[in-house]
Amino acid sequence: MAIPFSYSLRNLWTRRLTTFLTAGGMALVVFVFAAILMLAEGLEKTLVETGFHDNIVIIRKGSSTEVQSGIERGKASVVETEPEIAIGADGQKLLAKEIVVLISLNKRENGKPSNVVMRGIGPNSLALRPQVKLIEGRLPRFGSSEIIVGKSIYKGFKETGINEAISCGLRNWRVVGIFDAGATGFSSEIWGDADQLMQAFRRPVYSSVIFKLRNSQEFDKVKSHIENDPRLSLEARRETKYYADQSEMMAKFLRIFGWSLTIIFSLGAIIGAMITMYAAVSTRTGEIGTLRALGFRRTSILMAFLMESLILGFIGGCVGLFLASFMQLISISTMNFQTFSELAFSFTLTFDIIYKAILFSLIMGFIGGFLPAIRASRMYIVDALRTV
Repeated sequence: MAIPFSYSLRNLWTRRLTTFLTAGGMALVVFVFAAILMLAEGLEKTLVETGFHDNIVIIRKGSSTEVQSGIERGKASVVETEPEIAIGADGQKLLAKEIVVLISLNKRENGKPSNVVMRGIGPNSLALRPQVKLIEGRLPRFGSSEIIVGKSIYKGFKETGINEAISCGLRNWRVVGIFDAGATGFSSEIWGDADQLMQAFRRPVYSSVIFKLRNSQEFDKVKSHIENDPRLSLEARRETKYYADQSEMMAKFLRIFGWSLTIIFSLGAIIGAMITMYAAVSTRTGEIGTLRALGFRRTSILMAFLMESLILGFIGGCVGLFLASFMQLISISTMNFQTFSELAFSFTLTFDIIYKAILFSLIMGFIGGFLPAIRASRMYIVDALRTV
């Protein structure tokens, strides 16, 4: 004979204070666990959504990022002859030769310097990134020292407003526009004319060549052409894969850090749940004896107390997730370990994180209630009724 589920709920409601305190401890652990997973997910989402599946990034072999890469003009011209490159509405190939350099800017909040990506673009760079929208000012004129800044750069750094100037590369670069690239890494960049940046920073080579495939299925063919050409020493990646690789190291660090921190905190929550359940067993000894005398089996007693602990874990998990969901309203800026530049992104809550957080809270409840439940189920009827 099984003990009704309402019995476990009624006992938790009777001990409202201890139920609240124990569930609160579990909620704190779940909040930390979910928040760090949301942080890693937000980083990955920002970088992955930066690229398009049909866009191909060409960089030097052995380079993990554009900052480390260098492509001579002659090699860039060879890549430009690939017949698989898509043609735009103006009849020109959808290809851009770009340069990426790191510059130092002072943050608005504390004035401390931080590295920022400055990208030299070509005439077709915007056509390759339709997610980039100008929200204020105008586009820079090619052949000039004019630049546009991403929305995250404008919000986070000094001297990045319209008509303000950034001094770097022995030049003053005048800001003429602000663009929004949505939740992508481009919002944390500054864009200007590639040729002007090459001159100013004395960089005789491009960092990358970006182009769009006329047919997405031809990627393997293009990759083989470029990577097997002994004149080039270049490698080709889909833009989505390129940016996903950039997020891998930092996302892995955040997840390892999150799990480590959560495990430490969860020990306290589990001990709290265990103390609560042991106290419940001690105060309800006579009740347990009565249940046994009425014919309820040991397994029913065990399951009833274990159910109480699981409900505690579930309540804690739901509260922790509810609180963590508000973190989506916050955007943070931190250094990308791959490029050593500032990157702004938001916390992102997904179904996978919800599932893991709830499962983790139930595991905490199970571990915290298992031993007390066994103790309750092993009580002898006579011994238990003596306390009545």
